Amino acid sequence: MRGSSGPGGVRGPCRAALADRGAEDEARNELLRCFNDTTLPLDVRVAAALVRLYALPLTRIVELTEDHISRDQEHTYLAVNQHPFVLPPKLAGLIDDQLRHSTPRHSIPAGRRYLLPGQSPGRPRNPLGLADTLRHHGLSARAARNTAMMDALVDLPPMVIADLLGIHPKTAERWATLAGGNWSEYLAARRDAPQG
Repeated sequence: MRGSSGPGGVRGPCRAALADRGAEDEARNELLRCFNDTTLPLDVRVAAALVRLYALPLTRIVELTEDHISRDQEHTYLAVNQHPFVLPPKLAGLIDDQLRHSTPRHSIPAGRRYLLPGQSPGRPRNPLGLADTLRHHGLSARAARNTAMMDALVDLPPMVIADLLGIHPKTAERWATLAGGNWSEYLAARRDAPQG
């Protein structure tokens, strides 16, 4: 999608805010670390990868249960705001391992399990404690989420991001402004393009 043109050859906004190649390299290296570094705790690998791939806030990640995960013959999906995202195979495997290692005492009343169970039975992990744990392992959630959000806004209009991630449209617009993107020309072209 990056660099692709919309109707009539109108291009989406450029990657002005992420011109720094170092930030992109760091984000990619951190994601690879989440996938491959077996010295990291499993819950850290899962949470940090979800932040880096999907710009999910920790408050949303800790609320994920096994019911948010579905599979077909080819893919594993994570439903966020009722939208299924295809998970990379490595992340799908990490999530399966995490669910396998969460103990029955962490089941919630309906029998579903939190992906990241808390200390108290039936409660998810505390997002502030998770943020501290990620930071302790050199995987800051805030900076990674900011980078992932900016990256997503290069490829998709703010209204789409708002719907996919369940954030307020004005919040997505502010993020788009920070990313240096202006989707108004693209959206106007889409609106005026003949339907076919």
